[in-house]
Amino acid sequence: MTSAPLLAFGAALIAIIWKLFQGYLVKSPLDNIPGPERSSFWLGNHGDIFNRHAWNFHDRARQLFGPVFRFWGPFASRGLFVYDPKALNSIIVKDQLIYEESRWFISWNKYAFGLGLLSTLGEHHRKQRKLLNPVFSINHMRHMAPIFYQTTHRLRTAITAELEASSADVDVLNWMGRLALELIGQGGLGYSFDTLVAHTHNEFGDAIKGYVPAILNVIILRNIIYPYMDEYIPAKVRRFILDILPFRSVRRIQKIIDDMHSHSRRIFNEKKAALEKGDGAVLHQVGEGKDIMSILLKANMEASDEDRLPEDELIGQMTTLVFAATDTTSNAVSRILELLAKHQDVQDKMRAELVAASPDGEDIPYDTLVALPYMDAVCRETLRLHPPVNMMSRETREDVMMPLSEPIQGVNGETISEIFVPKDTSVIVSIRACNRNKAIWGEDADEWKPERWLSPLPEAVGNAHVPGVYSHLMTFLGGGRACIGFKFSQLEMKVVLAVMLRTFKFFPGKNEIYWNMGGVNYPTAGKDSNKACMYLRLERIAS
Repeated sequence: MTSAPLLAFGAALIAIIWKLFQGYLVKSPLDNIPGPERSSFWLGNHGDIFNRHAWNFHDRARQLFGPVFRFWGPFASRGLFVYDPKALNSIIVKDQLIYEESRWFISWNKYAFGLGLLSTLGEHHRKQRKLLNPVFSINHMRHMAPIFYQTTHRLRTAITAELEASSADVDVLNWMGRLALELIGQGGLGYSFDTLVAHTHNEFGDAIKGYVPAILNVIILRNIIYPYMDEYIPAKVRRFILDILPFRSVRRIQKIIDDMHSHSRRIFNEKKAALEKGDGAVLHQVGEGKDIMSILLKANMEASDEDRLPEDELIGQMTTLVFAATDTTSNAVSRILELLAKHQDVQDKMRAELVAASPDGEDIPYDTLVALPYMDAVCRETLRLHPPVNMMSRETREDVMMPLSEPIQGVNGETISEIFVPKDTSVIVSIRACNRNKAIWGEDADEWKPERWLSPLPEAVGNAHVPGVYSHLMTFLGGGRACIGFKFSQLEMKVVLAVMLRTFKFFPGKNEIYWNMGGVNYPTAGKDSNKACMYLRLERIAS
């Protein structure tokens, strides 16, 4: 090796070492912001925040330190945990191009899902959303409703058969996961993952459902190590390094990612071939050409050269949409059914409203279904109190002043009305804490009360100007990176509840249900179990 490459390598190595360890040597403007002590010299509060049992840390920290506090990241870096509504407006809307997705989030999702909405930034992201927006409109959701009903009827038949064969509790989470996957398959890809009969499995579906549990075992790789690999090491070398790492957890996540990529490409090629044959071929596919990817592919073919997306990005959108639409919605529906099992009076009111909307038992039309007030109140309240995703990470791309709704007191006793946030600061947007903010929602903010949505909300809710895209909540985020599929998710939830509640009564099962904090929250049978499941007792309602 000549002297020039050696010097370049040495300079790069020194830069990495300085970047890693400067936090231990240099003071930060954030040191005056109150926050918890670091629990690890090397990882700071990373293990406290990203931990499936982290509920107590999150709740205790927000109670002790309020709507903005400093936390310790890896290698003595400082970050901010935020749920102050004025600060959120700055992060999500006003200064959203400064508060970009974290480097680990972008780099890892690019590896895991390809160049979809979860792994692009700025103008690139805007261009992708522009092409996708029309297929998530309300008008298109009306076309989706019959597909959702037909698929949910298959689920009803399958669960009825299970109840007739056994008196055991039903793993509702498993069925809801399979249904959500099939709904995004039919409505999103024009592809059937699951016949919704016992013991059916699909390799693509297995990979999607295995991703969240598997990722929890490689958090340090994903959040800390991989961003540096992505920045400094070529893709082929990165893959070689991952292949030789002697960790079962790394091999498991790689197998899942490889499966997702290969199956997405196969489905894409089938879809593209059908479109090239003409409308007749498309009409014989699942979804009859009304699915999101068929419409997206057509729109992409007709788009200008400037707006057209390359094939790799379309495949990335497929994988991203399937992943994003599966665990989030299925776990949200499961949470609603668990709460209804505990609150029989609420379940009875919802069922009465559904029966009144369609006394003959026929499918409730889209416009009637989405307007049912009590069902809507139950869905909104559950999504407020128990958002499927608790937090999102952002990272400042330049120095910025963060405004506050109310001043806070610094460690040195001074009053702080705005915070100077240095470039490269990690910022955690706490969706759950904002949705439970007592200054906005009142002293009963930590309680599940669907009735709060049936009367005027507290004046503070409107005055707070929370930048969420949905019902003054941060559940689906807001701004340019709001959840593009939130209407799809809402329709899915309401169709499933409309069919299931008119067919079955739900009661608590024998097993304890413990909800774990993850990238997407998920239940297990007790705190010590690692297997995602949620058992309830179901009874068939006589026709």
